[in-house]
Amino acid sequence: MTQNKRVMELNDVEIWDGNASNAQALRQAGVDVMAAYPITPSTGTVEGYANLHANGYIDGEIVMVESEHAAMSGCIGASAAGARAATATASQGLALMIETLYQASGMRLPVVLCLINRALAAPLNVNGDHSDLYLTNQSGWISIDACNPQEAYDLTLCAFRIAEHKDVRLPVISNQDGFMTSHTAQNVIPLSDEVAGKFVGKFLEVDSMLNFDKPVTHGVQTESDWHMEHKAKQNDAMMNSPKIIEEVFEEFAKISGRKYNMVEEYKLEDADVVIACLGTTFETAQIAVDNMRAKGIKAGLIMPRVFRPTRVGQLADMLQNAKAVVCMDRSAPGGQLGILFQDISSALINTPARPLMSNLIYGLGGRDMTVNELEEIISDAQTDVNAGKLKGSIQTWIGVRGPELKYYSVEG
Repeated sequence: MTQNKRVMELNDVEIWDGNASNAQALRQAGVDVMAAYPITPSTGTVEGYANLHANGYIDGEIVMVESEHAAMSGCIGASAAGARAATATASQGLALMIETLYQASGMRLPVVLCLINRALAAPLNVNGDHSDLYLTNQSGWISIDACNPQEAYDLTLCAFRIAEHKDVRLPVISNQDGFMTSHTAQNVIPLSDEVAGKFVGKFLEVDSMLNFDKPVTHGVQTESDWHMEHKAKQNDAMMNSPKIIEEVFEEFAKISGRKYNMVEEYKLEDADVVIACLGTTFETAQIAVDNMRAKGIKAGLIMPRVFRPTRVGQLADMLQNAKAVVCMDRSAPGGQLGILFQDISSALINTPARPLMSNLIYGLGGRDMTVNELEEIISDAQTDVNAGKLKGSIQTWIGVRGPELKYYSVEG
C-alpha cells in the first residue's frame, strides 16, 4: 500500500455525499493505480480522488483513459503487475466495461469497482436504478450494496479487505444508488487515516507478473480440456467467500461501531408481510413499516447486503414465518421476473415455507418510491394474505402512467 504524502485531519463528523465517501475510502486504502473514465453519476468519485491527489494526499497513479473498457483494462494490468487498483463507473460505462469484468474475476484479480447505480439506455437516462447492478449478475464479482454515504465509505474500505484476502482473491463491487446516495450529502463518521490504513492493510502480491523470480502467465486460453475446472475453482472461491466477508464485517464493527450483515433485516422476526428490496428503498421502507405496524399490520423488511454471492440458505431461514413476500426490483426485467424475486423464490422453493410471492417493478430511471406508495404495497399484500391468494398476477409495474401493467397470471 502506498504511503500518503500528507496526513488529512478528519473531524469526528464530515458532510460527504456518496461520491466523496468513495474518494476518501480509496485514499485511505492507499490505492496504487486508479484508471478511470468519468461518467455520470460516478464522476464525483474520480474527481474527488483526483482532487485529493492534486493536493498531495495521494501518491498513487491516476490514469485517465479513453473509455470505461480501457479503465478496467488498466486496473487489470495494474493488479496483475502487483498493484492495488480501483476505478468507478455507472450505467453505459459498466455496459462497455462488462467484457473486462469477466477477465478480472477469471484471473482472480482483487480490483475494487465503485459502481454508482444508474439506468441503462435506451432511452438515455442519467438517474438511478439497478439496471447496471443487475448486469453484473453472473460476472464473478462479489457485489455489496450501500444505502447511504456512510455505508458507501464503510463498504468500499471493506471491499479491499475482502477482495485481497488469500482465501478469496476476487474483485468486489461497492454499489450505491445514483443521485439518491451519490449526490446526497449526509453526516459521515470516517475512521482516522491510521485506523483505516491498518484495517485495509498492506497489499500482498500474489502471482505478480513483475516477480521475475516466480514467472507466471496471465490471460491464458483454455479449451474444453481445462476451462470447466478453472471456472469451478473461481465459483468455489465465490461460494466460500461469505465466511471471509462476515469476518471482515465483524472486524470493521469492532473499530467503527457499525455492524454490517450479509442479509439485513428490519422488524422481520414476527412479520407477516415482508418487503424485499435493495439500496435507498430499504431506508424509506423502514418508515412505511413503522407506520403500518401502528395500524396493526405486522410488516417487515429484508435486504441482501451482499447481492452476490446469493445467500440462499440464510434468506430461506429468515423468511420461514412470512405469509407474503413482496420482492421489489428496480430494473426492467426484459420479459422475465425480477432477479431479486428469482433469488428469494429459489431460496424458498425447497423449504416448508410457502409465502405468497409477488414481484414489483418500480423506480426505473430515478422515479420516486414514496412512503405512501410503500404503505399501499404493504396494505395490498396484507389483503392478499387475508384472502389466502394473490390478486391474479405475480408481477406488477408500480407508478406507470396509463393502463395498469400486470404479468404472469397465477390462474394459469
